[in-house]
Amino acid sequence: MDVAPQQPSTQFLTLEESAKVDAALLSSPEKFLTRLTISSLKLLKQIAQEYNVAIEDLTTHQVIAWFEKDSKIRREEGIEASFLKW
Repeated sequence: MDVAPQQPSTQFLTLEESAKVDAALLSSPEKFLTRLTISSLKLLKQIAQEYNVAIEDLTTHQVIAWFEKDSKIRREEGIEASFLKW
């Protein structure tokens, strides 16, 4: 699996984006789903960039492999070395 080197962590939802979601005429569950979708889009962009493919060309296998790789990095090298900081 050829994957590009680890990129620095990204803020998945900026304060401005969060404020826009808060101002939207949506229910609380809809706002949560909107935040999750925005964050997911940013993460998919990162995964696609590391695999050097368009987002729409990502496969389920690539997404799972990316999460496994990031999880392994976090376990072996610590949270600061991983992309996801949770």
